Amino acid sequence: QVQLVESGGGLVQPGGPLRLSCAASGRSLSSYNMAWIRQAPGKEREFVARVNWSGDTTHHADTVKGRFTISRDNAKNTMALQMNSLKPEDTAVYYCAAVGRIVLSFRPSDYTHWGQGTQVTVSS
Repeated sequence: QVQLVESGGGLVQPGGPLRLSCAASGRSLSSYNMAWIRQAPGKEREFVARVNWSGDTTHHADTVKGRFTISRDNAKNTMALQMNSLKPEDTAVYYCAAVGRIVLSFRPSDYTHWGQGTQVTVSS
């Protein structure tokens, strides 16, 4: 089983950048399609972006398209989310999630492995 640990969250002003990282252990990340999923207070988990196991296919939610970029480095067993032009509505706990290669999904419920989450707060 793979274990996932997120880092990089924090408090940032509107319009600022932040970079989240996800480090994996226990198994190679190349066995998994990966995603970033977020959950704001009082709301359901929301798909943010996904990347396939090899890194050559990505998809970003319309709410973050053009501002966020997902990437992965299988050699380092890591994944990242570069977030630019942050807005207060991006405030949430951000989770790194993984699912086997045969599943490519937008639905948070399809992901089988999760990190503990990292808080991102966008506020002046």
